[in-house]
Amino acid sequence: MMQLIHTLLLSLLILTLKAAAWSPGFRLARHHDRSPTHLMAAEEDDDDAADVVESKHSGYNVLGTELSCCCSNVGGSGIGTGFYRNGFCATGDNDLGRHTVCISATDEFLAFSKSVGNDLSTPMPEYSFPGLNEGDIWCLCAQRWAQAYNAGKAPKLFLQSTHEKTLDYIPLDVLKAFAIDADEANTVIDKLNLQRNHLDELMSKGAAGDDDSFQ
Repeated sequence: MMQLIHTLLLSLLILTLKAAAWSPGFRLARHHDRSPTHLMAAEEDDDDAADVVESKHSGYNVLGTELSCCCSNVGGSGIGTGFYRNGFCATGDNDLGRHTVCISATDEFLAFSKSVGNDLSTPMPEYSFPGLNEGDIWCLCAQRWAQAYNAGKAPKLFLQSTHEKTLDYIPLDVLKAFAIDADEANTVIDKLNLQRNHLDELMSKGAAGDDDSFQ
């Protein structure tokens, strides 16, 4: 029985750590000072500073599950999106701009972005940047998305392809309101909750069994 309890405890720990990444209470407790109407926007973007290297581990998304590919062929250019240009909105120590939000660009957003000094429409081949058009999928800096949100110009996004580091800047509830994959994301969250509840039940039964054995 003790071996079963140890196995269940380990499984529950892993699930809890992953679930914490998408739990609104967990993130908002750490970042309660960032209300949706006062999201901080960066003064400078680092899209032009991307080092074209391969990321060994893409990480987790805002739901706490494995990060999905955002776009590996932006606008048919053959160029992948993301800081590492591998199609994922992965991030690391060198990614100061946090290119973590997987968006679907619109003409309205692109015009706004250009008006605030972040031209995402003009190709820059020297940085493996193809230039974006409406409908293109791209990994946007989290603070740039927050800036667009504050201005009422935020583009739609994909939760399963948006890196968990985004939650350092934007609450999950706000992201969910703009999610293109909201239905799929809710299914993932429901599945995680069911797994966690099942583990809780097994833990309770295991604990009750141990109590009986010592009486």
